[in-house]
Amino acid sequence: MPEPAEPKRKLSTLWQLVRFVRPYRGTLLAAGVALVFTAVVTLSIGQGLRILIDDGLSSGSSQQLKDAVMLILALSLLMSVGTFLRFYLVSWLGERVSADIRAAVFGNIIDLHPSYFEDNRSGEIMSRLTTDTTLLQTIIGSSFSLALRSSLMLIGALIMLLFTNLKLTAIVLVCVPLVLMPILLYGRRVRALSNQSQDSIAHVGSYAGEIIQHIKTVQSYNRQEYEKQAFSVEVEKAFGIAKRRIRQRAALIAVVILLVFGGLASMFWVGGSDVMSGAMSAGELGAFVFYAIMVATAVATISEVWGELQRAAGATERLMELLNERSLITEPEARASREKKAPELTLEAVSFSYPTRPQQPALRQLNLTIEPGESLALVGPSGAGKSTVFELLQRFYDPQTGRILLGNTDIRELPSKTLREYFAVVPQAPALFTADVAYNIGYGKPGASTEDIVAAARAAHADDFIRKLPQGYRSHLGEQGVRLSGGQRQRIAIARAILKDPDILLLDEATSALDAESEYQVQLALQKLMENRTTIIIAHRLSTILHAHQIAVLDQGRLVATGTHNSLLRECDLYRRLARLQFKSEDVA
Repeated sequence: MPEPAEPKRKLSTLWQLVRFVRPYRGTLLAAGVALVFTAVVTLSIGQGLRILIDDGLSSGSSQQLKDAVMLILALSLLMSVGTFLRFYLVSWLGERVSADIRAAVFGNIIDLHPSYFEDNRSGEIMSRLTTDTTLLQTIIGSSFSLALRSSLMLIGALIMLLFTNLKLTAIVLVCVPLVLMPILLYGRRVRALSNQSQDSIAHVGSYAGEIIQHIKTVQSYNRQEYEKQAFSVEVEKAFGIAKRRIRQRAALIAVVILLVFGGLASMFWVGGSDVMSGAMSAGELGAFVFYAIMVATAVATISEVWGELQRAAGATERLMELLNERSLITEPEARASREKKAPELTLEAVSFSYPTRPQQPALRQLNLTIEPGESLALVGPSGAGKSTVFELLQRFYDPQTGRILLGNTDIRELPSKTLREYFAVVPQAPALFTADVAYNIGYGKPGASTEDIVAAARAAHADDFIRKLPQGYRSHLGEQGVRLSGGQRQRIAIARAILKDPDILLLDEATSALDAESEYQVQLALQKLMENRTTIIIAHRLSTILHAHQIAVLDQGRLVATGTHNSLLRECDLYRRLARLQFKSEDVA
């Protein structure tokens, strides 16, 4: 984007936070009242200082001195009360708004289409969700409040200066624009570097997360030293950007301090000369110095907070990108209801290419029909399109041409939630959560009783090994179920599917990680589960689908042939070749 348009775009981004603050306008109003009250009391202390010098010290009266001191103490007490209320309310608002933004962003992310996560790394998304929202909490709950307070004090102190001494005020008014000028000039550089810094931090976090996730692979190939060096390079890149940002901010603060105190020195010279000549009293000079210091402090605070506000603009923009992202899977306006029993499932001339690979069709004019209660096995070489069928059935993607029907209803006319209630999936690599066994089995059926969870585990032949875990069904599995073997993880996933009791069962080589005995037991459980239930099986081992009602052979996204095991052996060269490779025999029948 062209450089001149940058500030406008950033300002509009910050305004997007208003909708999150609006629900708490009562708290915001109370914080504003406390802010104004504190500012007024603070400004009044300057007049108390004038009274202390002119009426208390100069008069020689101890009573007047006592009254002046008591006035300043009373004002200080009121200022402390106002500051407490302002700090508490603004900090509460910052925490509340940050939590709301975090929840809103996560709520939008979790509904996005899967292809979004092919283009965007999960580590960078998590960095935005945590680091950027934490930054906004600091800005709203602290820096923004300081900026408002300083701006209010700057205006109030300038007004009080005008009433105190016009000539000295002219000096201050000349100095203020000179101080604000570098803030505006440096602000753009600080903003750009702040965005780069946040992006670099997100990249570092994403890189580290990926390495930790695959730590066994890293250690297995002895790549620890390489990854240390590579990570150090990423860290140094982030540090280099941060160093440039810090240098710009430090230069900004230094210039502001030099200009501020240069103006104060000029003011002291002129004011001191007026006191000695009798043109103004010592109390007036003292009050003027107080207000001038307040102006200087306010300007210095604004210059320091300005960089934080620039970072907030970058963080807000990154979060709003996530919040405004829309899923490619659109929900229907007229919502068809779910049928009591799963009807016929049909794929009509379905063609599909993944968004990240538009030139490589995953499916080409695929036609398939699965009768209710029957089983269909999908076989073929890797990349034939078997897993893509599962993705489209659950509407993680929509085909570019063709349609998928449940009975006579296009699945695009069904709400995604209603559609996915038909299915339960047992993937080849089960997804387990960092929670206990009971939670993982009951994930697909919230509110399931302990008895139902145990019954599902028994049906999946998982109950025996679960009870041997340290806390049984309350044993935590670690990240991605790392504390279980591959076969155990798969049986947990099968138990999850059994508990959901779906109309349509999707099995992605569900027994591939099991030993021979466990596979036999789970096959028995799956056969019972598949009775009178529509089942679609991705099969790599043909021995597991010999009794399927129908077998569909896919190759390069096309349907090559359909039939039973025996008929395909006679009529389909590709199936016969796959069978010979697996069974190691010419007499595969």
